[in-house]
Amino acid sequence: MTNTSGIKQLRLVVEAADYDQALAFYRDVLGMTEVAAFAEGDDDRVAILDAGRATLEIASPAHKRMVDRVETDGFVGSSVRVALEVDDAAAVTDAATAAGAELVAAPTETPWRSLNSRLRAPASLEVTFFQELEEPDQRTVRDAPPTSG
Repeated sequence: MTNTSGIKQLRLVVEAADYDQALAFYRDVLGMTEVAAFAEGDDDRVAILDAGRATLEIASPAHKRMVDRVETDGFVGSSVRVALEVDDAAAVTDAATAAGAELVAAPTETPWRSLNSRLRAPASLEVTFFQELEEPDQRTVRDAPPTSG
């Protein structure tokens, strides 16, 4: 499908009460490159971090509940969750929890063949780390619809 809206970027803007902790976590622990930073004085600061390719996943309430069941064995998650594709979900989950994120669910293989973990991360974000276990051309239609996280 052609993008006729002119949208060129999805930017998720998150207020972090502990700016330094959040910046260190997302930039230094998760390795998101800082592409820009601005300060207007005092505590007025912002950093824009590169999170790779962005998509917007719109899920029905039933689908959200199904993903919560699969990823977390029943934990009822937030209505907004950030899903980040990584090369090694277990290693990133370990690094994130060592840096202060709260583990909600350890890496679990999903019906759509990804390895997903769920955490509560700095700036009050609920985060899924997901590692694809198949190449895109290996994916087939399954009972559970494929999702990015």
